[in-house]
Amino acid sequence: MSRIGKYPVAIPQGVTVQVAGRTVTVKGKLGELKLETAPEVETVVEDGKFWVRPKQETKRARALWGTTRAHVANMVNGVSKGFQKNLEINGVGYRAAVQGKNLTLQLGFSHDVVYPIPADVKIACEKPTSIQITGADKQRVGQVAAEIRAFRRPEPYKGKGIKYETETIRRKEGKKK
Repeated sequence: MSRIGKYPVAIPQGVTVQVAGRTVTVKGKLGELKLETAPEVETVVEDGKFWVRPKQETKRARALWGTTRAHVANMVNGVSKGFQKNLEINGVGYRAAVQGKNLTLQLGFSHDVVYPIPADVKIACEKPTSIQITGADKQRVGQVAAEIRAFRRPEPYKGKGIKYETETIRRKEGKKK
């Protein structure tokens, strides 16, 4: 076990963390995030640090101890710095563009794929073959990136499709004559 829960979360300048009952609210320059904690853990803010402690010594309480600490650390990081995922589009004629509140993708289908951009996430297309997703909530940014990638996953023969910037596609050899 990593025992990540025993370390406090440092609260940077410009970020406020409030605990009201089981609800943890984190406010910063990039927004406000809330988390409903489990009844098995206790959350406390003491002299600029956020602490999580298990109430009992059960297996579930110890598991939620580290999980709650990691979620709050991601919230603090998200409202102060933000999270970002980059997607690349590979394929002849494949491209993306932001039009108003929608992301329009041309992915080789008979019609364009129109994806409505959620309110808590920003999407930018600097080039027609790259998509940048940013936001304060790590889970939402990852979920939106996964939904966009699911429209046309990269295939192993030519590598066509939407992939994460850091992802490597395992290529297969084609048919032999």
